[in-house]
Amino acid sequence: MRYRFEDFALDSDRRELARGTEAIVIGPQVFDLLLHLVQNRELVVSKDNLIDVVWGGRIVSESTLTSHINAVRKAIGDTGENQRLIRTISRKGYRFVGEVQEVDGSERKQPVRLTEALGPALTLPDRPSIAVLPFVNLSGEPGQDYFVDGVADDIISALSRMRWLFVIARNSSFTYKGRAVDVTQVGRELGVRYLLEGSVRKAANRVRITGQLIDAATGATLWSERFENVLDDIFELQDEMATSVVGELVPHLERAEIARARHKPTESLDAYDYYLRGMWAFRQFTKSAIDEALPLFSEAIQRDSDFAAAYAMAAWCYSLRKIDRWLTDPEREIAEGTRLVRRAVELGQNDALALASSVHALVHVARDLDGGMASADHAVALNPNLAAGWFAGGFARIWLGQPDDAIARLARAMRLNPLSPDMQRMEIGIALAHLLAGRTQEALSWAEKASRHRPDRAFPMGIVAAIYARAGRSDEARLAAQKLRQLDPELRLANLHEWLPFQRTQDLENFIDALRDAGLPA
Repeated sequence: MRYRFEDFALDSDRRELARGTEAIVIGPQVFDLLLHLVQNRELVVSKDNLIDVVWGGRIVSESTLTSHINAVRKAIGDTGENQRLIRTISRKGYRFVGEVQEVDGSERKQPVRLTEALGPALTLPDRPSIAVLPFVNLSGEPGQDYFVDGVADDIISALSRMRWLFVIARNSSFTYKGRAVDVTQVGRELGVRYLLEGSVRKAANRVRITGQLIDAATGATLWSERFENVLDDIFELQDEMATSVVGELVPHLERAEIARARHKPTESLDAYDYYLRGMWAFRQFTKSAIDEALPLFSEAIQRDSDFAAAYAMAAWCYSLRKIDRWLTDPEREIAEGTRLVRRAVELGQNDALALASSVHALVHVARDLDGGMASADHAVALNPNLAAGWFAGGFARIWLGQPDDAIARLARAMRLNPLSPDMQRMEIGIALAHLLAGRTQEALSWAEKASRHRPDRAFPMGIVAAIYARAGRSDEARLAAQKLRQLDPELRLANLHEWLPFQRTQDLENFIDALRDAGLPA
């Protein structure tokens, strides 16, 4: 369906926004937000409804929603002051108020089907597959081709480190250099599910890179983003830009794969599909969701007994049960979580994702802090762009009493994956690290950021209570401690050492003192 308003055209099938003949590049969530407002233009759409539709119900801050509304307005030439097309309804939500004409997609010229002309397509691999097409040099300087090709080379190299991803070699994907291509045809010829295409523009001392992730089967744009930087050291910039592109791209690839698996008929599921369905449930971070995720990871293991990442995620389920005080049979569950994580590490020595996912269970379930830190460090050595590896390594260093190193690693994880579903835990981790380093005001600032995400689980609530107590905000500290007791009535000062794996005695004692001040009983 195409929606026309003013001189704009919004195409829901192709996921494209255009003004006249000029395509307007916007991010996928900005597109989804605009499309939902246009499709529901007779209604005032609440903020909660937008979050449910665009972010799948994930916890999203008010500022994130506002920034996306501003991005929609900017894309269609509107502003918050004028509100010509998108109107803010105070305390209610938003409404699209422009005149819209709907055009049935069947009226468009149908593309020529390539099935018969091309013969049978290559069989898709049993894991996500992608080809990085040569980026287009928009600088008007053929002498810059080496830099443009170098960016694409670095992206291919970085993606190739991810064992869960099938990446087409440069020699194959670069045969399309300088050619106008049909993405569905390229997908068939290379046998991939996704394509990454982009462009590079250099002007004076600035470089702009635009990237788009394409579904090769449908031609739909799943993600697009623009990156800009100053040109100082050209090779350092090339590495930095590739890292930025990969850091933004990979989470969108993961989400696309999870969405695909969730809509696949049950009788057609393989081990990887069960793993992806488990990931979708796991990322809800609720007790019931973890209870749903664990058997899905177990089913993936049953279908592939060497699936290291599935073992790691099953173990991580037990780790979350422990730190959020959801264990019902502690002795059995700790033993099973330890067995699973040891097997994950054994199988995943060259699998950065499996190693990173193992860290939390190694630390909290197996109580092997040195092993956890070693696995995290090995993960980022294998794949320096893996946000999960930096995230896991940051938390391992918190428990080992290395707060400044922990903060640096968590900040790197946040930079690599700024839309991570783990964002609240990264923020609460930085808050705890500042607390351990004696920087109470910094800890308080980060704790309040994390609290915007509704920390209704024992672990973040305990950290928040301790920080409020140390900051002298007694009323808030007691309220947080009361909520912590409601989440786990069995928690006492006497068993905190069993809950959180502080290695330094002074860190544990300071944390106990803070929660004592907050009102947690002995």
